[in-house]
Amino acid sequence: MSKIAVFGAAGSIGSQVVQEALARGHQVTAVVRDPAKVTITHPALTVVKGDVLDPAEVAAAAAGQDVLVSAVGGGDGPGHQATIAPSAESLVAGLRELGEQAPRLIVVGGAGSLRTPDGGQVWDAPGLPDWLLQIMHAHGDALDYLRTVTDVTWTSLSPAALIEPGERTGRYRTATDDLVAAADGTSTISVPDYAVALVDEIEHPQHLGERFTCGY
Repeated sequence: MSKIAVFGAAGSIGSQVVQEALARGHQVTAVVRDPAKVTITHPALTVVKGDVLDPAEVAAAAAGQDVLVSAVGGGDGPGHQATIAPSAESLVAGLRELGEQAPRLIVVGGAGSLRTPDGGQVWDAPGLPDWLLQIMHAHGDALDYLRTVTDVTWTSLSPAALIEPGERTGRYRTATDDLVAAADGTSTISVPDYAVALVDEIEHPQHLGERFTCGY
């Protein structure tokens, strides 16, 4: 059993990570700006108020935890890009305050910077709306920053090109910087199976200090 704090726990991805972790017997702290937005109830769940952009509040939420998860910006919609890269910097700053007692950091990343079979990147695809490109590049900036960090143990998990609600199958494939796609070229993952991959990484770390991705 691990102690896991989750920023963005009220969002579509964060709430699924919370439920997956609770189902596996972990102790979870949901960290949100508005505790009223957390609708999950469970004996092993604690809900606290916290701002991911305040390093002191990050440190307070992370103290005594084994893993800190950030699902901030994971919902993907217009306006989300503003907090993605700054939150990565704030998370690292807060964890640095804890020194050797800092938990591992796992960040919900984006798919935009993943390599595609044609040698490009997902964000090079034609016709993507500007708001989505802004989010993709914000996730790319956050990942670039994390790759400069050597004194905090971090992992970034990028979803497939399309992540959407669906069933939990418990199956997925992984790669590091290459898009995971099916034989027909489609690249998808359900939110529940993305959460499975993230909690699997919590329980069995395989990607310390790097980005990885999951898809069918």
